[in-house]
Amino acid sequence: MNILLLGSGGREHAFAWKIVNSPNCNQLFVAPGNAGTASIAKNISISPTDFKALAEFSVENQVDMIVVGPEEPLVKGVTDFFSNHPILRSLPVIGPSQAGAQLEGSKDFSKQFMEKYAIPTATYETFTKESFNEGITFIRKQSLPIVLKADGLAAGKGVLICQSYEEAEGSLKEMLLESKFGNASDKVVIEQFLKGIELSVFVATDGSHYKILPEAKDYKRIGEGDTGLNTGGMGAVSPVPFADADFIKKVEDRIVKPTIDGLKKENIPYVGFLFIGLMNDNGDPYVIEYNVRMGDPETEAVLPRIKSDFLGLLYAMGTAKLDSYRLEIASHTCTTVVLVAGGYPGEYEKGKKIEGLSRNKTDSNSIIFHAGTKVSELGEILTNGGRVLAITGVGKDITSALENAYSRASEICWEGIYYRRDIGQDVLNLIK
Repeated sequence: MNILLLGSGGREHAFAWKIVNSPNCNQLFVAPGNAGTASIAKNISISPTDFKALAEFSVENQVDMIVVGPEEPLVKGVTDFFSNHPILRSLPVIGPSQAGAQLEGSKDFSKQFMEKYAIPTATYETFTKESFNEGITFIRKQSLPIVLKADGLAAGKGVLICQSYEEAEGSLKEMLLESKFGNASDKVVIEQFLKGIELSVFVATDGSHYKILPEAKDYKRIGEGDTGLNTGGMGAVSPVPFADADFIKKVEDRIVKPTIDGLKKENIPYVGFLFIGLMNDNGDPYVIEYNVRMGDPETEAVLPRIKSDFLGLLYAMGTAKLDSYRLEIASHTCTTVVLVAGGYPGEYEKGKKIEGLSRNKTDSNSIIFHAGTKVSELGEILTNGGRVLAITGVGKDITSALENAYSRASEICWEGIYYRRDIGQDVLNLIK
């Protein structure tokens, strides 16, 4: 098969790494990719949102399946574009329709959906610029802390947890009246703060059938001890010890099944991945958010645990045959540490030369996934984003996996490199 993978982050390098190791992969193209995907596949310089150029490339290169990594092309309707294309309408596209992508593209839509189908989540109200004063009144009636969410896509930074009424009111003003997140905060969801411990459950679906993939816990804050600004993710752990079989059964019965059934009842085509951000509150799951694709950096901890053919999983999703696919999960633990540019998630510099990547490439205890990287004209690997690399350690338990991840991370350097040294420590403390 010839596969076209859209995206350029660590998630896409992990996808590429699994796809090229399938016996059914003939050629993998990545649009636009990064330095990591360039080493195992063929990068093409087309934006994931340039649908016309992607279609022309797919026709010319006899592409058999398209796999969409990031959320932006999904929210902008890439799947609908191909399903309406005169030549490519039968091409399997792994990613939900534009209507389905609203589960991530609009926090207000997703909350209404959960409310309609009795999916457990935090209580909420949605406000606009016109209802700003009502929003202030609503804030004053809530218990602290208070959660404010930009309705649209805000690169993982549109969720604010406010510790005081003054902070919440100031943030609502910045979001609604001063467009802190641009059009993404034209609407703001204000919701109850859920207490407990977070994790993410990932689901693959062909629109009717589903498979629950390994769960993971990620770390969103830039600072150790979960302090500082939100980021796209600073690390991840899989499996999650507090997500036992009983808890996952509750997730399946209370959340996964009603979500898949609800999408069918709404006549919303949904082929692809569903990321369910959860709060475990004394053993009961509550949905924090939906994402309509795999998470990053959770993907880099989850995919190395899938033993069965990943390309086979994708093709079964795209051809409505997921019920006959046998998912096999490895028992080992994976922990991912994200290496970022100095200054991230604020201003940071690109173009820094990365040292230490080539040592011991065959080390089975750690895997380097590229995110914000590029190859220079001299063949050097340079930083090209905020989150630069994701180092995944593999081990029999969390302790050994973390040792392998941090050992490998310590050998990599560039000017301004930063990473959290406490990934997984909260989970270790829970199981002591």
